[in-house]
Amino acid sequence: MALKAGSICVKTAGREAGKKCVVVDILDKNFVLITGPPILNGVKRRRANIKHLEATGEYVDIPRGASDELILKKLEETGLAEKLKEKVKI
Repeated sequence: MALKAGSICVKTAGREAGKKCVVVDILDKNFVLITGPPILNGVKRRRANIKHLEATGEYVDIPRGASDELILKKLEETGLAEKLKEKVKI
């Protein structure tokens, strides 16, 4: 499944492994910019290797480079905010 801005993923590696995040922007063929947002689940906005992400198939409609506040608002509107708080067992 191809990642795009607004895709919801699970981090599979690193200190935030098992936490869900939102893809904010595509940086190149190997890296994307992700965020939790941190207020919601503690995942900071950072660059992530796409090999360390697993797409959930869920999507929120955001523009590329959206702010954490806008992402949080869209997640609450679509009812996905509660799902992002959960930690997934890997």
